[in-house]
Amino acid sequence: MPVATVVGVVTSWQVHNTHRDWVHRQQAACRHMPAPKAEFIAAWAGPALGVSAVVVCVMLARWIRRRYGVRMWETKRGLVAFVGVLPNVVTILLELSTLYATYHPLHTGSILGDCG
Repeated sequence: MPVATVVGVVTSWQVHNTHRDWVHRQQAACRHMPAPKAEFIAAWAGPALGVSAVVVCVMLARWIRRRYGVRMWETKRGLVAFVGVLPNVVTILLELSTLYATYHPLHTGSILGDCG
């Protein structure tokens, strides 16, 4: 789960980098170009990873409770999962805002510069 949280944040960073490179290519070509599919794939991967980490954590908590009769954070694996999912609440919001920005209409309206 900590890995899914970190990879989710990395995908949000990748969306930003892909968009920046796309804008530079548009400006160099002096024409509007379609947005790259990799940007949309990375934008969807972030929230998917974040939500899946939370789901796996809940499933692990239920399994630990059923098998050992203790709370999740009372075992070593459960504590690692719990600590890994706590920051995921914030990262899911970041990933959802990145997804929103990817599909927002202003996203495609980059300024091409001086193409005179």
